Amino acid sequence: MELKLGRVHSIETFGTVDGPGIRFVVFMQGCPLKCLYCHNRDTWEVNAGNETNVDDLVSEIKRYIPYMKSSGGGVTVSGGEPLLQAKFVTTLFKKLKSSDIHTALDTAGSIPINPDIEELLQYTDLVLLDIKHIDDEKSKILTGLSNKNNLDFAKYLDAHNIPVWIRQVLVPGYTDNEKDLLDLKNFISTLSNVEKVEILPYHDLGKFKWKELGFEYALEATRTANSEDLERAKKILGI
Repeated sequence: MELKLGRVHSIETFGTVDGPGIRFVVFMQGCPLKCLYCHNRDTWEVNAGNETNVDDLVSEIKRYIPYMKSSGGGVTVSGGEPLLQAKFVTTLFKKLKSSDIHTALDTAGSIPINPDIEELLQYTDLVLLDIKHIDDEKSKILTGLSNKNNLDFAKYLDAHNIPVWIRQVLVPGYTDNEKDLLDLKNFISTLSNVEKVEILPYHDLGKFKWKELGFEYALEATRTANSEDLERAKKILGI
């Protein structure tokens, strides 16, 4: 059964960093992770955001089809964690696929695989998979959760031959340890469906949201990642 209403945090009509080409990006509301560096702190609350009708959203998306088609782009659903609203995203992706629009899912795979997620992935052309940390204990410190679901999700995508881009935020002092990066490299080498590996530099541009919401920003003393950090990480990962 279609689920036509979902909670959307915001949209971006000309995204260029969340998948190939020019993309219409939908940021869903709600996230089970509590990443210390989160730049969308206001997406965590499940019952916040804007209640959105999928048909209205599709009508808005279709206005940008010429830009998406000419650039090899499409629609990316991000968050928050879009898997929390898998039924809604499935309804959206089904409608997009009927118009031959490329679909991408930006997720941390932090929800255990269930039938709703399995169905959603049938209409997903590309997964942008955020591996928060390859070390389980460090993942708990960084995100508040184990990385088990995250890595199991990666293995599921591989088993079902669903194209994936692996992403990790490079946070000095947290995700830049050489052994951890080598372990990440080794894990990625076990997957046959990885089209791209992206290392994203940590920035603190979202800390003002934490303060506006009345929360302490845990990484106040952590420096942002620079070009030397990125090149070192890429060298270790062999990318």
